[in-house]
Amino acid sequence: MKVACFSTKSYDRQSFDRALTDSRHSFGYFEVKLDLHTVSLAEGHQAICSFVNDHIDEAVMKKLDNLGIKLIALRCAGYNQIDLKAAAAHGIKVVRVPAYSPEAVAEHAFALILTLSRKTHKAYNRVRENNFSLEGLTGVNIHGKTIGVIGTGAIGRAFCRIANGFGCKIVAYDVIENEEMKQMGVTYLPLAEVLASSHIISLHCPLTPETHHLINAKSIALMRDGVALINTSRGALIETKAVIKALKNKKIGYLGIDVYEQEENIFFKNLSEEIMQDEQIARLMTFPNVLVTGHQAFLTKEALEQISKTTLENITAFEKGEELANEVKAS
Repeated sequence: MKVACFSTKSYDRQSFDRALTDSRHSFGYFEVKLDLHTVSLAEGHQAICSFVNDHIDEAVMKKLDNLGIKLIALRCAGYNQIDLKAAAAHGIKVVRVPAYSPEAVAEHAFALILTLSRKTHKAYNRVRENNFSLEGLTGVNIHGKTIGVIGTGAIGRAFCRIANGFGCKIVAYDVIENEEMKQMGVTYLPLAEVLASSHIISLHCPLTPETHHLINAKSIALMRDGVALINTSRGALIETKAVIKALKNKKIGYLGIDVYEQEENIFFKNLSEEIMQDEQIARLMTFPNVLVTGHQAFLTKEALEQISKTTLENITAFEKGEELANEVKAS
């Protein structure tokens, strides 16, 4: 099949080109994100491959249908950016990569925790200027702390295994409790109790209407003073204004985020020569106890290989008329 790949970066092209050597499929790569202005680039293709910031609504879906596109192959796990009802109405199948490397994201979440707790980002900058003073670099141990995990899917479970290795007490909330995690010693509690008892809270749940702004003024009020909050899942799980207020009054002691609710026009771009127009993320980056990375938690060699492999398998299954194991549908 001829596939139009949108929001393409160099690492996408490299990983797919390697995987395509043994495939009958061909990819057309486009750096632009998919929207109503760029959808015409899909003409002459039979499927599209899109990423987290390609928002495919009813208008875009209609254009895709008119161009003869019958498959949207997401190279990511999340699919909240897709209008699934519109896809069904236009007879367009949607497939995703449900689990490419849970460990990649879980490890990045812990990298944020360790960096913030030991202030290694500050130490790195100091030493580069020949400043070897330890003043202001006092950290906190991770060992013995209570870590709250919101969502124990594949990534949440990988995170729990890492936390267990650090000697942490792990409490978790999920609508479906996992027996493997229970046997490992994870204690499932109601969400309010997880928020109230945790020194560190890490978000690993999908973005749904129910979890939108899960972290807000009311839920923050339940947390310990000085709590560390980590988000490597979806930006809109956090209400940014509420978190900024909590940072200012020191309710939140540390914040580490790899995702941001308004990241669409910021992340995956080089804006170093521009003035940041988003006042909320600009404000966040003024706090010394905040660490922001640009949606890179997934970005490992192993994860990229699995993403390209699974994406091509999804496309092949569609082409052959086989059952789509990774299809997502409107509920």
